[in-house]
Amino acid sequence: MNGLVIRDGARIPPGLRRIGRLVRVVAHIGRGLWLALRVDAFRQPHRALVREQALRWQQDLLEILGVRLSVSGKPAAGTVLHVSNHVSWLDIPVIGSLVPVHFLSKAEVRQWPLVGWLALAAGTLFIRRGSGESGSKAQEIATHLQQRRTILVFPEGTTTDGAGVRRFFPALFRAAVAAGTPVQPLTLQYLDHRGHVDRSLAFVGDDRFHSHLWQLLLRDEIRVNIHFGALLMADDGDHRALALRAQREVAAAMAPAGIPHA
Repeated sequence: MNGLVIRDGARIPPGLRRIGRLVRVVAHIGRGLWLALRVDAFRQPHRALVREQALRWQQDLLEILGVRLSVSGKPAAGTVLHVSNHVSWLDIPVIGSLVPVHFLSKAEVRQWPLVGWLALAAGTLFIRRGSGESGSKAQEIATHLQQRRTILVFPEGTTTDGAGVRRFFPALFRAAVAAGTPVQPLTLQYLDHRGHVDRSLAFVGDDRFHSHLWQLLLRDEIRVNIHFGALLMADDGDHRALALRAQREVAAAMAPAGIPHA
């Protein structure tokens, strides 16, 4: 619900509350940049210290945004390649608040004001969509995995409305095969107060980050279900079969929860 909030006997209008939360978000981004400078993250972003700082920073961001997580399954111990369906930019702090991980993101994020700098400091890898970089990027990811850095990719290649799963492009799964690293599928679902899939939280098409964030700031609560699936290994080095198995695992985790689509 987006009604008035009562605090200390006073009613706070939704618009004023949204502005207050925006100020907190901007201040939190500033704090993140200060932390990044303090730990020299821009020059050395792939250290365990940076991953730990990023995890705590993202936990605090979710608190500011009113995100409430429901988690099933467990993040795998050790180094893995996480793969997840993709609904919103919010997927990154949701997942990043639970596991110390580096992300593969679209190259455009690098140009976002302030947020792009934070992504760089957190050791994010970037890929240009439709550029044919998948092969070289898979090798780069494999190198990180061999150095015991957990990586997360969104193999749909784009965001969806969260009501289903698109085909997983198999090229990036070569990284797990080359590194001999297991894959752990993750399933994300954004829900409304009735427990239905909430398509309005999706960040798709020509949506702009600042406009999407402005809408989120009016919400009292954002509910997210996240499921960590079983570990998968490639059979005989078949990255295509591995991608298909991961896609099916994510789709199956959506279906049995008894969550109707709005």
